[in-house]
Amino acid sequence: MELRLVDGRWLTTEELGALLGVDPSTVRRWRTSRPPQGPPFVQLSERVTVYSASDIETWLRSRRVDPGQAAA
Repeated sequence: MELRLVDGRWLTTEELGALLGVDPSTVRRWRTSRPPQGPPFVQLSERVTVYSASDIETWLRSRRVDPGQAAA
């Protein structure tokens, strides 16, 4: 299945920080660390970075820990 970047919702760094309950500076630090951390992003310009809601969902699912599964 091909990833379609033009469909769906896009969030700014500030919106992503608010959604995750972290400061936007944390999201920026993830993005600029080497290697980059956090969800995939699209750098539209030097000052504008956006995050696909679909990519955020996938990233969060990949980090999810189910204690019931971990104990098995």
